[in-house]
Amino acid sequence: MKKFRIKKSLIFAALTLVLIGFIGFVEKKDSEKVFTGIEVRVKGIADVYFVNEKDILKNIQIEFPLMQNGVSMQEVDLNKIEKKVETYAFVRNAEVFADPKGHVMVEITQHIPIARIVRPSAADGYISSEGKILPTSNSYTTRVMTLEGAYAESLLKLEDISESHSDLMAMINFINADEFWKAQISGMDISRKTDIKLYQQVGKQVIEFGEAKDLEEKFEKINLFYEEIIPAKGWNAYSRVSVKYKGQIVCE
Repeated sequence: MKKFRIKKSLIFAALTLVLIGFIGFVEKKDSEKVFTGIEVRVKGIADVYFVNEKDILKNIQIEFPLMQNGVSMQEVDLNKIEKKVETYAFVRNAEVFADPKGHVMVEITQHIPIARIVRPSAADGYISSEGKILPTSNSYTTRVMTLEGAYAESLLKLEDISESHSDLMAMINFINADEFWKAQISGMDISRKTDIKLYQQVGKQVIEFGEAKDLEEKFEKINLFYEEIIPAKGWNAYSRVSVKYKGQIVCE
């Protein structure tokens, strides 16, 4: 029994030495690895790229000037690069890693704009699917629902509206999630929180929606207007439709 314990201890010691030797070998190899280049890849959204790969690469080279070909990979802080890239506009997430040959890869996932806040005398801005307020891009644009009006413009002062304006975010997402409403509702006029008006792609009527509440009920009433009132009266019979009052559709 004693011999068995000694033999077991010797085997454990031998395995420990092998493990230490392997770690030392890997560390030596890592210390010899040098930086050989960097590549940026951006995952597009329906072939639209708000994040420009060349601009990101240029910014990285400016922020990390010591990252030159031949420098030891121990001097390249991949985590720091990743955190820096994630501060750039439209970057939702970044993954930075290096292959065994010292080639650094930066993979970027973009924020998805779902609405554009339009201002007549100042720069516009986007709202992302997560409620982030984003600037417009000099290189790319995308066709999304527009928001205008004093209340809508005030949102551009914020960084995130997902919690502070959760009702409005729910309404924007509701429209974007439905193929028909996404195609039919071209924009919103929001002068006050309780006064939302909808503009249509087809039809000149302004739809008075009221607050961003009771979404399913109100959109069911708009659908009823399309299916029953329009066929009977025609598209040009009314200039205003209101669904903001519970249980009513008001057409004038």
